[in-house]
Amino acid sequence: MKFLQFFTVSIILTSCGNNSVQNEDQSKAPSVPPPAQLSYSLLKVYPHDTSAYTQGLQYIDGFLYEGTGNPEKIPDRSKLRKVDYVTGKILKEVFIPGTVFGEGITMLNNKIYQLTWTEKKGLIYQFPDFKLIREFNFDLAEGWGITNNGKELIVSDGSSNIYFWDPETLKETKRISVQDNNGLRNMLNELEFINGSIYANVYQTDEILKIDPATGNVTGTINFSDLRKNFPELNDQHCDVLNGIAWDSSSNKLFVTGKYWPKLFEIKLN
Repeated sequence: MKFLQFFTVSIILTSCGNNSVQNEDQSKAPSVPPPAQLSYSLLKVYPHDTSAYTQGLQYIDGFLYEGTGNPEKIPDRSKLRKVDYVTGKILKEVFIPGTVFGEGITMLNNKIYQLTWTEKKGLIYQFPDFKLIREFNFDLAEGWGITNNGKELIVSDGSSNIYFWDPETLKETKRISVQDNNGLRNMLNELEFINGSIYANVYQTDEILKIDPATGNVTGTINFSDLRKNFPELNDQHCDVLNGIAWDSSSNKLFVTGKYWPKLFEIKLN
């Protein structure tokens, strides 16, 4: 998830700050139907902290919770924070000590789970006070996105795989490979579970995939390139890629943003 505008060559090798993405078979998958091209309506635009290298985003009870990364490797820069999304005001935050690179976040059973990128370590916080409960190790080469389906944690690592973990043992229970009619889809990043489907940012693109969690088939795609056309400030060299999906199930609205973006967008899927 790194330095797209400054290091074109290096980001081909990186991902969420991620530099060991697997090269995967891109063979055709003719049995998979072409995904539907999904549309959206833009409802509102809010301010977003331009110092936030957004890695994870979740909507909980009227507030946004955001996990941020640390591309500059500055001590204590990766964060978990609670945000008033209407004003962009940071209401609460904690830092991961050192130069650790924070990744995706999700809340399940009154616990917030946060991944790290290359440290092979996750953190579990008590909700809502952000008290660190424990740390855990995981076997993936890298940690990228994380969400949950109410029972299992659902994790991405930048490959075409999505992993399901038991939230108590933090052990893998199953995995799926994500593919569309053209083959496997890599660079799966920030995740959100919405109405029975997994939604995934595709790193380095303006695309979000809708994925069937049973088969791994991509059933729909959403292209957000119009945001860059309609909001030229998103093309500023400081802004990085689209990343961040948060679902408000009470009103069926979606929030999306990007790394260092000055805007947070509230949308309705059509």
